[in-house]
Amino acid sequence: MSARYGTVGVVGLGTIGGALARRAASAGHTVLVLDSDKRAGERLRQLLDETPEARGRIRLVDHWEELASAATVLEAVPERRDTKVAVLRALDRACPPETVLASSAAALSLTDLAAASGRPARFVGLHLALPTAGLAEIGRTVMTDESALTQVRDLVDGIGLSRVTVGDRAGLISTSLLFGFLNQAVTMYDQRLAGRDDIDAAMRHGCGLPLGPLELLDLIGTDTACDILDVLAARWSEPTLQPARRLRHMALAGLLGRKSGRGFYDYREPAGAPTAPERRSPDEVPIRTVGIVGTGTMATGIAEVFAKGGVATVLVGRTDERAKAAWEAVAASTARAVRRGKLAEAAREAALERLTPSGALAQLADCDLVIEAIAEDLDVKKELFRTLGELCRPGALLATTTSSLPVIECGLASGRPEDVIGLHFFNPAPLMRLVEVIPSLETAPQHINVARELCHRLGKHPVQCMDRPGFIVNALLFPYLNGAVRLTESHYATPDEIDDVMKLGCGYPLGPFELLDIIGLDISLSIQRVLHDADRHPRSVPAPLLGHLVAAGRAGRKSGAGFRVYG
Repeated sequence: MSARYGTVGVVGLGTIGGALARRAASAGHTVLVLDSDKRAGERLRQLLDETPEARGRIRLVDHWEELASAATVLEAVPERRDTKVAVLRALDRACPPETVLASSAAALSLTDLAAASGRPARFVGLHLALPTAGLAEIGRTVMTDESALTQVRDLVDGIGLSRVTVGDRAGLISTSLLFGFLNQAVTMYDQRLAGRDDIDAAMRHGCGLPLGPLELLDLIGTDTACDILDVLAARWSEPTLQPARRLRHMALAGLLGRKSGRGFYDYREPAGAPTAPERRSPDEVPIRTVGIVGTGTMATGIAEVFAKGGVATVLVGRTDERAKAAWEAVAASTARAVRRGKLAEAAREAALERLTPSGALAQLADCDLVIEAIAEDLDVKKELFRTLGELCRPGALLATTTSSLPVIECGLASGRPEDVIGLHFFNPAPLMRLVEVIPSLETAPQHINVARELCHRLGKHPVQCMDRPGFIVNALLFPYLNGAVRLTESHYATPDEIDDVMKLGCGYPLGPFELLDIIGLDISLSIQRVLHDADRHPRSVPAPLLGHLVAAGRAGRKSGAGFRVYG
């Protein structure tokens, strides 16, 4: 490696600029950083303290001309066209013609920036979704020279990042999928549909995300998020992408997130300062017997949770045979847990003794809690709740496990809406910690408290949300999944590329297409239709490709094929 090609220039030592500088220096490059902010020296010292192996390889420079020795110079300044263009033109004047100029632009037009830079053939997009990203999106325009593209690819490979190469599109892959989701989470919080901690916990525990959306916005910076959303809204002519009111007000007030010490959370407080709310002991939670209606995967999973949690449980199916088969499914599941060392044999035997299968709804008459876990069909659920309202003892809590349907309709059908609540367990129920607790407008306050305490007793993490389509997780998750399908049906990127970007670039445990195939494309299509029926917005219309695959019988893993084929 020549001295020249071992040198990288970075303009802007913010979150992304610092991450690229750290990676390049750790990989052995000399890194020259130009940043006129008076805090740049302090940020560099902090960066070097966190990355000792970069010492001696990163230094601040004061003049544009000092970047002329770099083979590639990355601008990582705020997402504002005028700011980026001014930097690119200064670099064009200072650097030799062969220097490649790279831009961290997340939403601005790369073609526009390339033309304004003065060297469109030597201009390449180089975008990291997050400072912790393990993948870079390399953006090319119709003017990009192949040698410039190769040089940036080699740099990315050399600093240990995976990569995908994409064309010029607003938001590339990660930004276009991520920021609508983040903005929607702020709107949900702003409208008091769910609390801050519940929104973040729901997406961490329900989807396995490393950070909740509001935590992630604090990492990105509320000002940066506003800049990016403004550009996306303008480029796509999409009003729903205008920064949520709370997000814009926070940016104006200087509540920028981690970098300012305050954002959605307060980082000035010592870790662990907040104290957990006092909870009642298990003996004080008035649930001694539970009935589960249904014999499918969700019903048997919930029955297993209660039986292992020490609660006498009745599992009711349409017939004694179906109920017995469901009991046997629990027996098989708990046997696997014993083989894996997750459950003691004595605990398994005790759990199965607590679980009683039955084909008669009359067995539910004296239960303290009855949970409906049948087909996701509102008419069918309402008919069951009419029966439960008459059958179950006064004051018994009745719950629906619906993932998207209105709880209030089940409550009204029962004739006792004050006793009805939503308890949305996540599949597989024995493993997933999250439970969404959804009171309707009529649910009695004491039932809400009992439901939350019961979740804690079972080792689950309850989050509370208003009775609205999709609740928290599905309301945020499915628009993101639908957007991913639209992205691939436009031929901008393949499912593999999109999955890689979201996993390696954003830290998601699964890519959107992997997740869709696991959930089931038929179920995903149904939920997206419910969300669209609620808002009637063009952006929420299910992606046509999703419907086409379902019509072709490709429902995902369970059918052997979805977006991918499973042997």
